[in-house]
Order: sequence, then structure tokens, then C-alpha cells
Amino acid sequence: MIDGNKVLFSGMQATGNLTLGNYLGALKNWVTLCDEYECFYSVVDMHSITIRQDPAVLRKRARNLLTLYIAAGLDPKKNCIYYQSHVSGHAELAWILDCFTYMGELNRMTQFKDKAAKHADNINSGLFTYPVLMAADILLYQADVVPVGIDQMQHLELTRNIAERFNNIYGDVFTIPEAYIGKVGAKIMSLQDPSKKMSKSDENPNGSIYLMDDPDTIMRKCKRAVTDSEGCILYRDEQPGIKNLIDIYSACTGKTPDETVKEFQGKGYGDFKPAVGEAVVSVLKPLQDEFARLSKDKAYIDSVIKGNAEKANYYATKTLRKVQRKVGFPDRIR
Repeated sequence: MIDGNKVLFSGMQATGNLTLGNYLGALKNWVTLCDEYECFYSVVDMHSITIRQDPAVLRKRARNLLTLYIAAGLDPKKNCIYYQSHVSGHAELAWILDCFTYMGELNRMTQFKDKAAKHADNINSGLFTYPVLMAADILLYQADVVPVGIDQMQHLELTRNIAERFNNIYGDVFTIPEAYIGKVGAKIMSLQDPSKKMSKSDENPNGSIYLMDDPDTIMRKCKRAVTDSEGCILYRDEQPGIKNLIDIYSACTGKTPDETVKEFQGKGYGDFKPAVGEAVVSVLKPLQDEFARLSKDKAYIDSVIKGNAEKANYYATKTLRKVQRKVGFPDRIR
């Protein structure tokens, strides 16, 4: 708890380019959470280097992501928006928690198996232990809640297990985090394979709409979206491509899927696909314009980076010093 409010932690990796799915499914819904929670939103650049990165590209993407957080509506005065790498407590706590995590627990992590299969030439120990760093991210701020998708629930359970194990040994040190159950964001699927989520790591660029795509690119991707030969606009599992486009249109216009189906009753895909593209363009243009404006204001973004890092470090240090003392590290001489 901070000033009587529960703490919420979340973050995104500074790799790839954020997609429409990232925005509609998560980022858009973060904006109002500061009214209910003390929110920490990290650019988790330390997680990014489990896969080899071009240093200049990583720095640029990290700054762009932090700027996008703000462009999307996250007020840095109400939310702590910061680089993970600017708070050394993440790495320091991760090492301590490594010593309270069992190999068998990490061996069971399905995402390690998936990533190891994709990057067989670089199966490093960071890739194996990054769930512990994720646990440190959460526990460092005594987070009460963490917004997670189904694919991250295993990591949250590991975080809870580590925290409970530590607390059983040393007393009430860590808050045991819960999954955030709030407004469910739209689940946006790939435009080329509607059985998979839209992903910034999709090898087919036509499967994802990126937040910085220009209007022509967005329209082209929507028109090329995989559908079917039925020709009717209905919201049903038997038509996954159309169902996905209905979800996108509905999320961008604020309409329900039923309202969308009724609006396009009797019309074909040739009418519907361009309408989806126009709806996406109308949602992304204000964000793109604000991102462009903020990107030119170097002094402002630098001030956010500095000020929010100081705030994050303050709260991280409070937890870290308590943990260090519990495990027996010598007190620091002030």
C-alpha cells in the first residue's frame, strides 16, 4: 500500500514494435487505473537482453516505448513510468530471489521451452532465470495486483510461491500479489492467422497492425486480412477471421459485436474491411500525433525519465534494504 492505495505493477519489453493488440488489450486500459491504484509501469529493458539486441536499437526502442506510454494517456505525474535498468534494485533482488527458487520450478516454465526452441543458438542462463527477475519486478514494489494474461499466469504463480517461501522463513516481508481482474481488454488476433494472438514478434508483418503504421499500411493490412468464402458478417467461432475483424471494429468504435453485425447486415467483406481500417486509423492517429509531439520534446521526456526513476528507486530501496537485512547482509554505514 502507498498512501492508502493498493500497488499495481506492469511492464512491456522494449523489443519489436507495439501492436494494435497491445494497445487495445492492455495499454488503453491502464490509463484509468491510477484512480484506483498506485501504478508502476516499467519499460523492462533488462528482460530484453535475454535475446541478443543491437545496443543502439534497444536504446531507441526503450525511449520510444516510454514515450508511447505517455502518448497513450499515462500521466507520469500520476503513474511511475521508468526504465527497469535505471533501478538497480531489480537485479539485486533478483539475485537474492534466485537463491530461494528451485531448479525444478524453473524447468517447468513453458515460456522458457518456447523461447529456447526459437533461439537454440543462444540458450543462456538469463533466459532460464528471467521468471525470477520478473518476480523481483513485482515484489520490489510490494505490488498487490498484476495485470496478466493467461500466458503469464504461470509466472505470477511462481512469484507468489517465492514470496510465500521467503515470508515463511523471515516473516511478513513481501506482499503476496494477486492477478488483476478488471476490465477485460479486447483480445486481438493475427490478421493472417486468427488462431493466434496479434504479436509484435510475428514473422509475417501483415499479421499485425503496429501503432506507428501509416493509414495506407493499415488499410492495406485490413483489406488483406484472412477471412473465408461465406461472405456474411457474423460473430461466430466458425468464422474466426471475421470474428477478429468485428472485435477490432467494436473495440475501436465502442460498439458491441452485436451492434457491429447489425450495422453491416446485408453488406459484404468489401464494405466491412475498409470500415475496419478506417476505425483503426481514427483510433491510432491521435496517439501517433501525440507521440510525434512528445518525441520532439527531449527535455520533457528526459525530465520524466529522471524524476520517475528517482521515485521508483525510492520505493525499491525500501523493500531491498529490508530484504538484505533479513538475509543477513551487513548494514550500510551512512
